[in-house]
Amino acid sequence: MTTPTYGTTTEMTYWTSLGSPLGPLLLTADPVGVLTSLSVPGQKGGRTVQDDWRHDPGPFREAEEQLQAYFAGELKEFRLPLRTHGSAFRERVWAALATVPYGATTTYGEIAARIGAPRAAVRAVGGAIGANPLLVLRPCHRVIGADGSLTGYAGGLERKVQLLTLEGALRTSRS
Repeated sequence: MTTPTYGTTTEMTYWTSLGSPLGPLLLTADPVGVLTSLSVPGQKGGRTVQDDWRHDPGPFREAEEQLQAYFAGELKEFRLPLRTHGSAFRERVWAALATVPYGATTTYGEIAARIGAPRAAVRAVGGAIGANPLLVLRPCHRVIGADGSLTGYAGGLERKVQLLTLEGALRTSRS
């Protein structure tokens, strides 16, 4: 696979890997250092390092600091420049994800309503959420089923449980 082409220009992709409680995180950025993806191992649709990408941890220093603070329970809202290249519908869904507060959950139907999509679009909303290229940073883990079930997460349900537990949105029972 080659570097993604957006429009008529080919952009260099920078990458780095960071350790986390979820496993190694793969972060990518565009030439000006704006984050374009955050993936975890085994993620459905996740990115993998390509031969023509450039490894450079420099553009990721602020993201690394904020992610470390988040996983330490010290940061509740990321303030990082992000850029994705989805359809207009997906971009609206992803923007709606960013409005779900730390420690809270929402449903697919509520996301559909936030973007003005009809109830019949809930499946499409789910598809867009599943294609979110910025796991953790755009909190798709905060979206649950209408019945409260922990439905789908591209990074795996175990990681979804970890993130919701970290944020206090899910209590674990310990004996």
